[in-house]
Amino acid sequence: MKNLSTFLLFWLVLSLVTFFPARSLSPSLNDDVLGLIVFRADVEDPSQKLSSWNEDDDTPCNWIGVKCNPRSNRVTELNLNGLSLSGRIGRGILQLKFLRKLSLARNNLSGSISPNLAKLESLRIVDLSENSLSGFVPDDFFKQCGPLRSISLASNRFSGNIPLSLGSCATLAAVNLSWNQFSGTLPGGIWGLSGLRSLDLSANLLEGEIPKGIEALNNLRSINLSKNKFTGQVPDGFGSCLLLRSIDFSMNLLSGSVPHTMQKLSLCSYLNLRMNSFVGEVPGWIGELKRLETLDFSVNNFSGQVPESIGNLKLLKVLNFSANGLTGSLPASMGNNVNLLALDFSQNSMGGELPGWIFKTGLSQVSLSENKLGAKLSNPSLASPGTSLQKIQLLDLSHNSFSGEITNGIGALSSLQFLNLSRNSLIGPIPGTVGELKALNVLDLSYNQLNGSIPMEVGGAFSLKELRLNANILGGKIPTSIGPALLLTTLILSQNNLSGPIPTEIGKLNNLQNVDLSFNKLAGTLPKQLANLPHLLSFNISHNNLQGELPTGGFFNTISPTAVSGNPSLCGSAVNKSCPAVIPKPIVLNPNSSDSISGVLPTTVGHKRITLSISALIAIGAAAVIVVGVIAITVLNLRVRSSTSRPAVAFALSARDEYSGSPTTDANSGKLVMFSGEPDFSTGAHALFTKDCELGVVGLEQCIEQFCKMGALWQSRNSRIGWKLSFVERQVQYHFRDSEKLGSLAPNKRYSLQYKVEQCPYRWLGEPKLGDFGLARLLPMLDRYVLSSKIQSALGYMAPEFACRTVKINEKCDVYGFGVLVLEVVSGRRPVEYMEDDVVVLCDMVRGALEEGRVEECVDERLQGKFPVEEAIPMMKLGLICTSQVPSNRPDMGEVVNILELIRCPSEGQEDMV
Repeated sequence: MKNLSTFLLFWLVLSLVTFFPARSLSPSLNDDVLGLIVFRADVEDPSQKLSSWNEDDDTPCNWIGVKCNPRSNRVTELNLNGLSLSGRIGRGILQLKFLRKLSLARNNLSGSISPNLAKLESLRIVDLSENSLSGFVPDDFFKQCGPLRSISLASNRFSGNIPLSLGSCATLAAVNLSWNQFSGTLPGGIWGLSGLRSLDLSANLLEGEIPKGIEALNNLRSINLSKNKFTGQVPDGFGSCLLLRSIDFSMNLLSGSVPHTMQKLSLCSYLNLRMNSFVGEVPGWIGELKRLETLDFSVNNFSGQVPESIGNLKLLKVLNFSANGLTGSLPASMGNNVNLLALDFSQNSMGGELPGWIFKTGLSQVSLSENKLGAKLSNPSLASPGTSLQKIQLLDLSHNSFSGEITNGIGALSSLQFLNLSRNSLIGPIPGTVGELKALNVLDLSYNQLNGSIPMEVGGAFSLKELRLNANILGGKIPTSIGPALLLTTLILSQNNLSGPIPTEIGKLNNLQNVDLSFNKLAGTLPKQLANLPHLLSFNISHNNLQGELPTGGFFNTISPTAVSGNPSLCGSAVNKSCPAVIPKPIVLNPNSSDSISGVLPTTVGHKRITLSISALIAIGAAAVIVVGVIAITVLNLRVRSSTSRPAVAFALSARDEYSGSPTTDANSGKLVMFSGEPDFSTGAHALFTKDCELGVVGLEQCIEQFCKMGALWQSRNSRIGWKLSFVERQVQYHFRDSEKLGSLAPNKRYSLQYKVEQCPYRWLGEPKLGDFGLARLLPMLDRYVLSSKIQSALGYMAPEFACRTVKINEKCDVYGFGVLVLEVVSGRRPVEYMEDDVVVLCDMVRGALEEGRVEECVDERLQGKFPVEEAIPMMKLGLICTSQVPSNRPDMGEVVNILELIRCPSEGQEDMV
């Protein structure tokens, strides 16, 4: 029993001994777990990328972004790049005593940097770039940096001076503080980092001169001080950094010449001095830097010629000498730069011809714009089969003095994406081979002397985004084949001789943003599809011959008036001109037709037939029944209220004569003049049709009945008519009287009219109209005449704007009716004539005859020999002017009276118009 107790006690002790030592190793692992859990608590993880971090785990070595030493299981690397983390870097990181690499780049971490971070004894690499960290870097940050070899704080918001302690961190090999807001001068102690291999301080606010002493950096491979405000000259000591491979001093205020000691940098492959104030000639020793692949001296003040030694740079890929004062020609030795891909000598004063080697070296980008290069552009090399034309993607020869025609060989540049030949002296047509450039994005041939038409093949360049052909002598029409260029954003065709309409295909280019078609001879109406372009920013069609209504909606609701000026026939709000509701002609109906209701909208001088289907006739008939019912109810209501309300006043005017110009001659038909609204005739209204007929309001029906017996007004061709409508003391007077002349059209006859609307001393309270179909039915007092077809509405006298609610109705409507009357008197024809199946509108017929030069045929045959021909044509033209579809184009009646005075022959003597 005693042995059993001893055994059990031994087993218990052994278990405790084996158990507790195992647990004694865990605290070190728990420190790493604890530190990382605390770090995670300080950040936000919207993508849940750190969800695998579990505080119950014994080791974090299997967590995302965590690496451990396989022997000690201690965390040595924390890499959380690009996980969209936000928040701040907390003190949990300081628990990772064996951390060698910390990389938190490409997140959205904010706050300041802890000064204790560099005290981690094992930390060698720190990358906190591309975050939102801010504040000052503590001055003592680098004093206890231990074995730190690389630090990157790039692309944050750090400010203040670069810490002086940076020079005390002797182990540093790479420092990247670029794209921050560091200011002040560059501390000279930085050159004490003997192990420094890479230094990037670009894109800050550093200023002052570059300190001397850089020659101590024997291991320096790359230095980037670009995008700062450094001044002064480049120290000669740079020539002692023999291992330098990349030098970027671009976009500073450096001056002086390039130090000659830099010719020792035989390993240098990248040299960028762009956008400084360097002067002098391009050094001839540049050809000794045979490892150069990129050489950029652009935007400086270099002068003189390009040295021949540049041809020794066999590895050169990018050469940029743009925006300097270089002269001379491109050296022929550059044909040896067989690896050259990009060449830019733009904005210099170089002359000579375009060298042939440009098209033989395999260049992909060539920019020689804004120089003095000349000769003909049709270089033989451009068409020779052995060239490397297929590699050229950008060709910019603009702002030079090239002449001649564009060769068809341009189509061989199959990879071309950008072609700019603008502002030269090129002539001839645009070759159709441009349509073979399937990859072309930009084509700029503006400001030349190109002629001919825009080739139809241009639509074959379906990748085209910008097309600029302005300021040439191009004619013809805009090709409809432009439709396939669906990527087009800019279309500039201004200052040419283009004619014809704007093709509707342009309205289908949904990516269009800028369109300029100004200063051409374009005609016709604007496609309505233009209003549907969703990205349109500018649209200029000024100074053309376009007509009709501007599109409405989208960009055109706010288009500038200057963008549409110089088109007299355009209408719309942008040009402050109202559009007629029915642009061709008013709708006319044949009252003599025995068929169902039919209508014709004439669009030409010729005749047009409209055939309606049975279903359409049934629908129209049903609608007519409804309309008749509504009218009947309206008539009954008007009759009931006639005792308490003022009736509408209508006058039926007719005259007596024979007429045979139309198949239908109803002697009892007259014209209805209607005054809607509530005119005030309380003081009396007079209608003097005959010497013994004086009309008041009460006797209206009797006087109209008497007047209708006189015959139709349109049948009194050349009769003795005098019509005076005056708004004086609220009276209306009509009278017929003998006179001596009919506008001097026939001897001893006279027709005169004075329509004093503008001089009216009292504002007319009604709205006078020359009635069209259906208006007479609204007058109860005229029912018996309507039912017996003795009164017909004044067909063809109503101005088109009566059908448009958006157009202001004014006295121009009456001018329209008078113009129809003038044409009616001279031609002896009705305003609207009905043939068997056709309808002829008098205004259209006369206008067409005038355009064809046969207006004399429109004059009534029975007036031949009785009037001077010199008066007939002006009278016809006056009638057409008065019947213009655009109200603002019609003259005032006072102007009409003056024109009638001037039309009279000199031998007839001058008589006043009444």
